[in-house]
Amino acid sequence: MMKLAIGGDHAGYEYKDEIIKHLEANGHEVKDFGPFSTASCDYPDYVHPLATAVENGEYEFGITICGSGIGVSMVANKHKGIRAGLCWEPVLAALTRQHNNANVLSMPARFISLARAIEIVDTFISTEFEGGRHQNRVDKIPV
Repeated sequence: MMKLAIGGDHAGYEYKDEIIKHLEANGHEVKDFGPFSTASCDYPDYVHPLATAVENGEYEFGITICGSGIGVSMVANKHKGIRAGLCWEPVLAALTRQHNNANVLSMPARFISLARAIEIVDTFISTEFEGGRHQNRVDKIPV
């Protein structure tokens, strides 16, 4: 079981709710940082608190989702202790964990199916960081 944080914007709201159901059905504890409807909203209002909680170690991973995935990943990556990877294929989710030790997954709701999003989430949370030669590179990310 993992403690996971999830949030995004109105474009990702419906996927977010379905992903939460999937994760909870598989025994994970999930904190929903919002939004809580499809009403237009500003993703930084939800992603900053999520990223802070992951950065502080309250949650093992964060999952962010908006229309393109770009905005939520940009906000998350403003936090020094966050490494957010934008993924639209499961192989990218595996690589961002294996090579970059990403702790936040960002996804584009308008460009992937719900089934693909769930597959990406499952891949991300089940893939281990390889360390080794990749650790040196990850250590150079914060400025």
